[in-house]
Amino acid sequence: MLTMLGGSRRFCDGVTRRETLTVGSLAMLGGLSLPGLLRAEATAPASRPGKAKSVVLMYLHGGAPTQDMFDMKPDAPVEVRGEFRPMATSAEGIQICEHLPRSAKWMHKAAIVRSVSNKSNCHNTMPSFTGFEQPLDDLTIIKDSFPPSMGSVCEYLKSPKDDLPAYVHLPAPLGWGGGPTKAGPYSGFLGKRYDPLEAFCEPYVDKGVRTDVREDPAIMRGIPKLPDQTLAAGVTLDRLGHRRSLLKQLDRELKRPQLQAGLATFDRYQHRAFDVLTSNKLRTAFDPDRIDAGVRERYGDTLFGNSAFIGGNLVQAGVRFVTVLWDWYNGRIRNLQDFGWDTHMWNFQILKKYLPQVDLAFSALMEDLQTRGLLDETLVVIMSDFGRTPRVNKDAGRDHWIHCYSVLFAGAGIRGGTVYGQTDEHAAWVKDRPVSTADICATIYAALGIDPHFAIPDRLGRPVPIGQYGEPIAEILV
Repeated sequence: MLTMLGGSRRFCDGVTRRETLTVGSLAMLGGLSLPGLLRAEATAPASRPGKAKSVVLMYLHGGAPTQDMFDMKPDAPVEVRGEFRPMATSAEGIQICEHLPRSAKWMHKAAIVRSVSNKSNCHNTMPSFTGFEQPLDDLTIIKDSFPPSMGSVCEYLKSPKDDLPAYVHLPAPLGWGGGPTKAGPYSGFLGKRYDPLEAFCEPYVDKGVRTDVREDPAIMRGIPKLPDQTLAAGVTLDRLGHRRSLLKQLDRELKRPQLQAGLATFDRYQHRAFDVLTSNKLRTAFDPDRIDAGVRERYGDTLFGNSAFIGGNLVQAGVRFVTVLWDWYNGRIRNLQDFGWDTHMWNFQILKKYLPQVDLAFSALMEDLQTRGLLDETLVVIMSDFGRTPRVNKDAGRDHWIHCYSVLFAGAGIRGGTVYGQTDEHAAWVKDRPVSTADICATIYAALGIDPHFAIPDRLGRPVPIGQYGEPIAEILV
């Protein structure tokens, strides 16, 4: 049986939504179309929604080490436990790294899933954003046969009346800092019109930062910017509106069947361009003047921290899915040794500088969401693409390890003060209640009130569950 957004509400003709969508599941290859399902959803009476209206996904690209953050092993040998010590948190019995003291105060609102693994190749970001774990030969080839990301599904399901994007990616495309962009955060077989609205940035480091990351790990500075946020010289909003009217007239003349697929994509991009240019909410969310001295102090005045602040603004404006990325930027800044979270060398020197910045950004975002009355309807997730080896290597680093890592959930829809799953004494292997990336994605969908089993047709018309057959982790949800 197929449900969409949960519940078995009754339409005005007496047919329940569950009955209608069950028919839809049988007719996915023909008959009742997905647009028809979405129109039915839009006109149906309100039901109990998911606890979360929005998601802020804080993504640490490169492989953040769980045993140095959220699953510490203080009794393990020194070559395993490393240099850091655990500290108590606001949730009884839960300890996290000593370099995350502000985050520790929010653990009563958070759940740590410690038993995540994936079956993909390293630095493959596809599993994190889609739940799809097939290894990729080239991570920079983005195919239209790939499954869509969670954010793209939110964009796909949003109301046609909503003039804001449902999915925004900050501060720049994933992988852009090191070179080509990477697969994962995009719309795949749904079509490019459901890709995220991607910000852009001009990253820089403080003067005097050494190129030797061991001596002075680089912290990226900068403020994400809204693309296409300025009008060409001489183009006023009135003229822009006139152009939009002319384009609508042209559209009516061009709507021949053989052009429909192309026009549909063009129309979506066209509307997005106009909406970005004319949306006061978007411009306000990205307004750099809002990042004053107080914000810089609380969020850390980094590219990641400023992105987190803007992410909170976007949630307040009504954006449903926001990705806040900590990437590496050695491809954009000359002579910079920047590994992001790929700490094959000097793991602890890097983390001593990185972890406090994550701590600032996460805790300040949680505080702002609570102050604005948004924490009870916003899910905040801290995630990475995989973990790192339990044993410290000869270069004082940790290498790639896909077999065991943690994901943190906080805020709306989450049973705070909980830990799910258990690893062995070295944080090397999952010992109890294993979790896949599909389960992580399914849990995020469930928190949003979206059925992870809801199927959408791929390019061949085959129904594919958006949650990639994952199951929500019921124990951490309320």
